Amino acid sequence: MPESKIVKEILAYLKNLDGCFAWKEHGGMYGTAGLPDIIVCLQGRFIGIEVKKPGGKLTKLQEITIRDIERAGGIMVVAHSLCEVQERLKTLA
Repeated sequence: MPESKIVKEILAYLKNLDGCFAWKEHGGMYGTAGLPDIIVCLQGRFIGIEVKKPGGKLTKLQEITIRDIERAGGIMVVAHSLCEVQERLKTLA
């Protein structure tokens, strides 16, 4: 499954959660390199979701960004499917 389809499924799911605000972070020359694909505020918690197609690997910059977000108290999810996001969010309840 392409990464873009996984992102769409995750965003559709997040839009139906109470107390959730989420958006797709678009890269490019005006964006910040290394940011997670999806930025989420869920009931006051900062969550970054880095989406990878099955078999996809994180870049070094993404690994650094994940570490920095977690050190700041944020939550990071590296997801290869909607199911992985759902399972991770269950642990936060």
